[in-house]
Parts: sequence; structure tokens; C-alpha cells
Amino acid sequence: SSMGDLTENFSLREFKCKDGTDVPPELVENVTFLAKNLQVLRQKIGKPIKVISGYRSPAYNKRCGGTKKSQHMQAKAADLRVSGMSSDELHATIADAIKNDLIAPGGLGWYPSFVHYDTRGRNARWKGSK
Repeated sequence: SSMGDLTENFSLREFKCKDGTDVPPELVENVTFLAKNLQVLRQKIGKPIKVISGYRSPAYNKRCGGTKKSQHMQAKAADLRVSGMSSDELHATIADAIKNDLIAPGGLGWYPSFVHYDTRGRNARWKGSK
């Protein structure tokens, strides 16, 4: 795969909204910070991290039932999956990385098929069902 343009392994297009909307220029700084933290995580895990959902346009966020103040709309959040890792394992790995100050504090949500991580700057934890 080609080199990322945000970090070694992450490119801006991976964080594009699922409706085709690009990350707005004013939010590129946010998504760059997110990608830098994900890069640290990738190095720790040693496997590619798949970004299932990154930036969400306000319209798409509403359509997919995101919260009104979703960090996805700020390009500060990503729903993640790693091949061969359960949500439990990925969640524990991220929680551990935050606890040890390897990555920025933020939101960490457990879902059956992915884990949400965001860089809101304070710890938030929740368990989702969908």
C-alpha cells in the first residue's frame, strides 16, 4: 500500500466520511493528531488498524444515528477494527496505552464489532450494543 500522508500508515482519505465528504480543511489538524495517536497504537499492536468510520459530516452523523455532539464531526474520532483481535482485546490495548500516556486521553467505546477511540482530551468510557 502507498505511504500515508498523515503518518507512516494513515492517509487522509481513510478518515473521509462514508457519504464521500472530505475532512474539511479546518479539521485536518484534528485528524492529524488522531492519526498520530493511532500510529503509536499501530506500532504497539504490530498490525494494520482499519478505520471503519472516521470523519462524519453533520448530515451523515444524523443519518447514522450519531450523538448530537459526536467527536466524529470534529474529525477527532475513529471506529477501529484490527484483524485477528476481538473488541475486548483492542479495547484493553487502547485503555492500557492511554493509562501509560502513550496516546492521548479521550473517549473509548466498546462495540461488538469495533472499538471507538477519540481524542477529546478527557477520558470517557462506554459500552455500545450495535
